[in-house]
Amino acid sequence: MNQHTRLDERPIPFIDVAAQRRRLGRAIDDAVSRVLTHCQFILGPEVRALETELAAFCGARHAISCSSGTDALRLVLMAWGIGPGDAVICPAFTFCATAEVVALCGATPVLADVQADTFNLDPASFERAVATAAKMGLKPRAVIPVDLFGLPADHDAIAAVAEAHGLLILDDAAQAFGATYKDRKLGAAYQGCKPGMSATATSFFPAKPLGCYGDGGAIFVDDDDLAVRIKSLRVHGEGVDKYDATGIGLAARLDTVQAAVLLEKLKIFPEEIVARNTVAQRYTAGLAGIATLPQVGNEATSVWAQYTIRLAPGRRDALAATLKAQGIPTAIYYAKPLHHQAAYRGFPVAEGGLPVSEQLAEQVISLPMHAYLDAPTQDRIVAAMRGALKG
Repeated sequence: MNQHTRLDERPIPFIDVAAQRRRLGRAIDDAVSRVLTHCQFILGPEVRALETELAAFCGARHAISCSSGTDALRLVLMAWGIGPGDAVICPAFTFCATAEVVALCGATPVLADVQADTFNLDPASFERAVATAAKMGLKPRAVIPVDLFGLPADHDAIAAVAEAHGLLILDDAAQAFGATYKDRKLGAAYQGCKPGMSATATSFFPAKPLGCYGDGGAIFVDDDDLAVRIKSLRVHGEGVDKYDATGIGLAARLDTVQAAVLLEKLKIFPEEIVARNTVAQRYTAGLAGIATLPQVGNEATSVWAQYTIRLAPGRRDALAATLKAQGIPTAIYYAKPLHHQAAYRGFPVAEGGLPVSEQLAEQVISLPMHAYLDAPTQDRIVAAMRGALKG
């Protein structure tokens, strides 16, 4: 970098993983070193300790670590026996992994629309998607609501529709671990669900609010039998004897090194959640009146995996280019809803279509967001935004 570059011209990280690394410093080094010393790289003591700490953090009976957020979703569907002829309802405005795991199990993802204010699954469209699946001769089995950008979906409304149709609920909290819904952390069982009828999956991808230094994920369940099935499936379907498999499973374990890293990060995670909310509050105050800003209702809290705004049609590309020229990165989550992506165009959509998902894909843009975004840097972002969008 040119040594004469002014502080207010230096590029801003979109997610500053390095700042957290500097904070944790020696603690991470020592944690990894302990693993390198005891050499229990697969399901070592740190994995067991992490699962205990994760369960305590969110109030789940069982926390089961695994190799990725995608495998977390897939393992639950496999444990429930989801397969050919089954339909699983998924929102169209999300990352492809949500529907991908359904297809990998041989089932059919049926895509539903989202709400314009929260970007999360619209219960009314969910209801229509169930009807669509039934009309096609599919058996509706489950729904995968997504807690997008760190904000919980409307869990009560989703649970009401699911209960009415006897559907399983797999909450995709890949972006929202640490958030709460009605004072209960995500990971605790859906309130009112019968044992074994609900589960939560999350991701520890490095960019997530709680991320490791590679891939990783976890599953949260309150049913003992379901937990046993998932633990078996993550290790090739092993039974009492690992050389006598009781089912077809995966190699989906979390590495012990990653568990060691997550144990240290979990210690500071509550502080980081507070910091993320402070950053979000500064954005909301500074950007009022120039864009449609994300809203969090009184019944939920967000961990702000992303701070995503909506712009008037046709303004997004110009804003992104203007900010990029000033060293300010942006991102678009998601430029294409699932039903516009080549791999998912052939899957059914809820009756009435997906107009909100299509509209959001043309209007959303995400700003730098992490727990270490200081006020002066954020002021620079806000000033650049206001300058670009004035008039």
